[in-house]
Amino acid sequence: MRDVAVLRFSPTEGPAYFADWLHARGLRHALVPVDQGAAVPADPRAFSGLCLMGGPMSVNDPLPWIEPVLALLREAVAADVPVIGHCLGGQLLARALGGVVTRAAEPEIGWIDVEVATPAADEWFGGRKRFATFQWHYEAFSLPAGATHVLTNRHNVNQAFVVGDRHVGLQCHVEMTAALVGSWLATGATELPEASTAARQSAADIRRDLPARLTALHAVADDLYARWARSLAR
Repeated sequence: MRDVAVLRFSPTEGPAYFADWLHARGLRHALVPVDQGAAVPADPRAFSGLCLMGGPMSVNDPLPWIEPVLALLREAVAADVPVIGHCLGGQLLARALGGVVTRAAEPEIGWIDVEVATPAADEWFGGRKRFATFQWHYEAFSLPAGATHVLTNRHNVNQAFVVGDRHVGLQCHVEMTAALVGSWLATGATELPEASTAARQSAADIRRDLPARLTALHAVADDLYARWARSLAR
């Protein structure tokens, strides 16, 4: 099988648990460090799938790699090469397919519940109706035309979508590991409140019960990634 391309847009936002999941199943990935100046691939058909990670920038910023990434995503969808985007990656997929990305109704940071938006999405999340996931975002996407709305919550209604039963855009981060959480708490310390609110948690509350939270999140990611990987090009 061809490699899964993983596009990284920030050195602090690597594939983390997604890479662990692929490795455990004997699936190879090729890291494309866009943050270090790597060229955006020209042809998605060179890969079995595309994974896009997060980043602190906006898809609306005038960055030189934005338009090439959007073109790559449109070509991937047209060619049935499965795409999965985490946070910024989900926003890029939404915009590539005609959605818009704007300031979030409520910025979210920390462990926050999401709900499955439609029974048709149950198999993407292992039959769960609700689970806690990790959030750190200030913008949010609208649903592109033809997308199935699969996750929601009370802070930002569009938390995830699926297109063509193979392309997934996530607002949240299911790829978290202990190392990734620790890194973000360090680099984003000034963004954290001293006392938690419904949508923004303190560092202490983010760290609370971290091993158990990660175990539960990895179980969600296992089901989601397995469902997504069913469409990987052979």
